[in-house]
Amino acid sequence: MELTQEHVDRCADVLIWGLKTARTNPFKRNDIILIRYDKPALDLAEALYMRLIDRGMNVIPRMGLSWTMERDFFTRAGRRQITFVPPGEDILHRALNGTIVLRAPESLTHLSDVDPKKIGTALLSRKPLREILDRREETGDFGWTLTTYPTGELARRARLSFSSYTDQVIRACFLDEDDPVKKWREIYRHATRIKKWLNSLDVRRFHVESEHTDLTLRRGEARKWIGISGHNIPSFELFLSPDWHGASGTYHANQPTYRSGNYVEGIHLLFERGRVRTLRSDVGEAFARKQITIDGGANRIGEFSLTDVRFSRINRFMADTLYDENYGGEHGNCHIALGASYSDTYDGDPAELTVARKKALGFNDSALHWDLVNTEPKTVTAHLSTGKRRIIYEAGRFAY
Repeated sequence: MELTQEHVDRCADVLIWGLKTARTNPFKRNDIILIRYDKPALDLAEALYMRLIDRGMNVIPRMGLSWTMERDFFTRAGRRQITFVPPGEDILHRALNGTIVLRAPESLTHLSDVDPKKIGTALLSRKPLREILDRREETGDFGWTLTTYPTGELARRARLSFSSYTDQVIRACFLDEDDPVKKWREIYRHATRIKKWLNSLDVRRFHVESEHTDLTLRRGEARKWIGISGHNIPSFELFLSPDWHGASGTYHANQPTYRSGNYVEGIHLLFERGRVRTLRSDVGEAFARKQITIDGGANRIGEFSLTDVRFSRINRFMADTLYDENYGGEHGNCHIALGASYSDTYDGDPAELTVARKKALGFNDSALHWDLVNTEPKTVTAHLSTGKRRIIYEAGRFAY
């Protein structure tokens, strides 16, 4: 199947819904919206631009680097160029009210021979900008959403025809519905009921068990489950940021991952006292090891997530984290993220969270956020404060 203009228009409508839903405070005329897009997604960027202009927004379109430019940057730039942040970026970030990101990669492996430390240095240099947006999101003044547009490169890496890949995208985002926004609102309401149930449980820790995973996670104080909030299109996961100190045991990511131009497959992690103590990988181990040394928080867990098969229609590996972390298939999926936590999983006003308070609660801080997906049949058991145990996820579904 090919993306028609009708599909593009429906996707633009869904992204506008996602942007509005993801922000706490309502948007108003003359708000500043940034559209970041890769060249293949130009038609979707144009559809969004028109809709946002019609809504009275001040829209800033910004096309990303081509894969050739990105490779030249990391292979030719010196350290001062790698850490360079253009003048005015901090001013723009303090004024932004929303961002829509349209990813459409034309290469997934063009940085495979670049030193991962160089990539990590670039990430660290832009971390202060991300922190500005994090604080604005916590106060309700900023919202964001993103999607991935199908490309020939994604289809090749997923070992699908371009038509089959595009069909997965259309189905995943409900672009085959006459009114996909209506469908997303239905899923949002269903997910809200499940989150309310999960958050009503007084949980001390979670135990995740599958054929190759035996992981215990500490829920942490003042935590709540969130998700399906408009931030990602598609998004079917419900997640929280656990107290990183309490992670122990083994975790296996049986789904491959592409990251920073590198391919990694078959990651096996052993956690002790909250940190990765050993890492093995069937493919890409050297890269993976360097990723978890980017900074002091890169070898700790920042997110724990579960996807219900009743929501997701994704049933193939898509070579893109956005789709792969929302995989439904036969058994659903769970994923952990190494690196940064999400402060909006704090059960209170995130704007009140200081750096010291986050640290005390076990919210992890890092320039890294790397999602690692397990699609094996699994059981997740909640150990309650009463001493009782309750299965909350089994056979790919929340036990609600």
